[in-house]
Amino acid sequence: MIKLSVSEIQHRLKDINEWEYHDNAIHTTFEFNDFKDAFSVMTRIAFEAEAQHHHPDWSNVYNKLHISLSTHDAGGVTENDFKLAKTIDDIIEGE
Repeated sequence: MIKLSVSEIQHRLKDINEWEYHDNAIHTTFEFNDFKDAFSVMTRIAFEAEAQHHHPDWSNVYNKLHISLSTHDAGGVTENDFKLAKTIDDIIEGE
């Protein structure tokens, strides 16, 4: 997988909602009604991430989910990160 340039990343960010680029990764935060809702979405994301063989760096505190995506083998953001970000957005929109 090829690392995308900053200009490519900025252009691609227009295609996904509420994601931003910094610290060599794309990041977002979601807020849910409660922990159960957050954990339910995390479970759905986990299955999709496993199917794509690409896993997020994430943290969860009560009803907030923070996600960072970067392709460690490539040393930055790649197409795989945007593919998973789009999948995550689709899961969130379905909730």
